[in-house]
Amino acid sequence: MVIRGDKMTLNAKNLGLAGGIVWGAGLFALTLLSMATGYGLEFLTLLGTVYHGYKISIVGGLIGAVYGFVDAFLGLYVFAWVYNKLEARK
Repeated sequence: MVIRGDKMTLNAKNLGLAGGIVWGAGLFALTLLSMATGYGLEFLTLLGTVYHGYKISIVGGLIGAVYGFVDAFLGLYVFAWVYNKLEARK
């Protein structure tokens, strides 16, 4: 976050990268946990309907990590961009 006068802006790229890394890694870790314990099975099955090719497996976890990274990066990048545009209008 950068403060310019009385306005704060978000670094869209950094926010997107941070969120993408966290969501991608979290999805991969949850996939591994689900394989071992069955935890989160319903949630991950639902994600398989959104992320084409995702399955509860090692390869599926890697595919999910990539989809999760891209999904969170784009969503948070757009969020920061909109925030900065609205903040500039004050």
